[in-house]
Amino acid sequence: MVIYKDIITIEPGKRGGKPCIRHMRITVEDILRWLASDMSIPEILVDFPELTREDILTALEFSAERQHRVLTAIGS
Repeated sequence: MVIYKDIITIEPGKRGGKPCIRHMRITVEDILRWLASDMSIPEILVDFPELTREDILTALEFSAERQHRVLTAIGS
């Protein structure tokens, strides 16, 4: 189990309150969009050296878990 609080942060005044990576201005959404635009994890890490592989994988897990919660709530 991933502990999101160590990597995913949400601050009301930063990036519209979107989930960010370790208090940076890089959001989970940014990472998902980069991956969707066919950037590889190594390419992201070169372009954004402040990120780690763990940050990217945690963003993916966070997003998957959030989607699961939404679908579960809809099905209830």
